[in-house]
Amino acid sequence: MTDFRRDLLFLVIDTARLLRVEVDKRARAHEMTRAQWGILIWLDRQPGMSQKELAEFLEVEPITVARLIDRLEARGMVERRPDPKDRRIWRLHLLPQAQPVLRDIDTQRRDVTALLTSGMDPEQVAAMTEGLLHIKSILAQGARAQEARPARRADPRAPAAPMAAPMAAPLAAAPEIA
Repeated sequence: MTDFRRDLLFLVIDTARLLRVEVDKRARAHEMTRAQWGILIWLDRQPGMSQKELAEFLEVEPITVARLIDRLEARGMVERRPDPKDRRIWRLHLLPQAQPVLRDIDTQRRDVTALLTSGMDPEQVAAMTEGLLHIKSILAQGARAQEARPARRADPRAPAAPMAAPMAAPLAAAPEIA
């Protein structure tokens, strides 16, 4: 019988879930959401993104981003500016009021990282980081390959494809927010 506490896939998924819970708790303590923090981080890294581009990065629907931007706009942290080449597109920009929040997010990120790595020596942290980067790279390659394949309609008369062995195909990973 498999010890699920040592099963790598289960461990990564469960750790990601617990990490999301921790970040949600910290964001709520600042009267924000993890998604709002993610938006501020992405706009700090890439000013002028469109709502559609941001929705793709966050893997949510554009209407969800629009509602989150509405809330951030009401708080004076984000503004929409018309795209100079396409009036249907709104470009998103941070306002000065977002800077203290971004500094607090950075503090929270450092605190969470310290929590996650407490009791680990630098070599363990470096090895874990390299391992996760490797896993992320493999999953990203698989996702790009899947997107590049042309969509084909399934022929209802064709025999069902055999089921793949468990864990044969890469699973989608949660996007990083920080």
